[in-house]
Amino acid sequence: MEKEASLIKRSIIFYIRRFDPERDESPWFQQFTVKVEKGMTVLDGLHQIKETQDPTLAWRFSCRMGVCGSCAMLINGKPALACNTQILEISDQTITLAPLPNFSIIKDLVPDLTPLFEKHVRIQPQIKRMDEPEMKEPAGEYFQTPAELEQYLQFTYCIKCGCCMAACPTMATDPEYLGPMPLAQAYRYNKDTRDGGFSERKKIVGVRHGVFSCHYAGECSNVCPKGVDPARAIQLMKRDLVLDYLKLRRVKEPASVISRATRVAQKPKIAVPPFTVGNEK
Repeated sequence: MEKEASLIKRSIIFYIRRFDPERDESPWFQQFTVKVEKGMTVLDGLHQIKETQDPTLAWRFSCRMGVCGSCAMLINGKPALACNTQILEISDQTITLAPLPNFSIIKDLVPDLTPLFEKHVRIQPQIKRMDEPEMKEPAGEYFQTPAELEQYLQFTYCIKCGCCMAACPTMATDPEYLGPMPLAQAYRYNKDTRDGGFSERKKIVGVRHGVFSCHYAGECSNVCPKGVDPARAIQLMKRDLVLDYLKLRRVKEPASVISRATRVAQKPKIAVPPFTVGNEK
């Protein structure tokens, strides 16, 4: 009986905000009816609409498994991933979809994320070392303890989906604000013992429209689909910048370089098993 109940399809109303800058003067909402069964995601519903009702509907997607962050949109008023959101878990009547706020719109549910990635590039999201020859021609591997990794590990889970930027009230009033994603990533690299770029990044994050523009609303952390806490990273970076200004910041010890091993254990070679399909007698 339980299996049969899970296969029963329900009619769910999708209200989707539409906007084509080449044709429309302003956004408008269109209603669709979607046949939904248990297990269907919002992304599945969008595919059904495109295949059976309106092939002009536009949105962005790729992996379908909550890894790439492409399908982020406003779902019933909250930034979320369409591929990670079960329809029947949030509503059994209506679903309202709109593009991520705080971004300009390319078409329908497709936001222009160019500002997000430009700001991400500005904070220099890569390992920076003072010993440039070692970076260009490494003689070994940077050593890092599990405790040192734990200092920034959660911030490496960011998938750059833009949900935090869409939920941020400061972003809504200050388009020049760097935003929670770039700032959290700046903290991630500052805390990495392999990195030596703090002095360069503080000139970017410690000025106007930077880390001190955060009002600590915490909405960025509430909506992150990967459980990252950018609000915490921003507050910790504020502390680091203040301590640095007062010359009280504890400078981290740079990760040492471990020489390459002269002998590397080789995995035993295992023969490929013979094919079974087609060899039956």
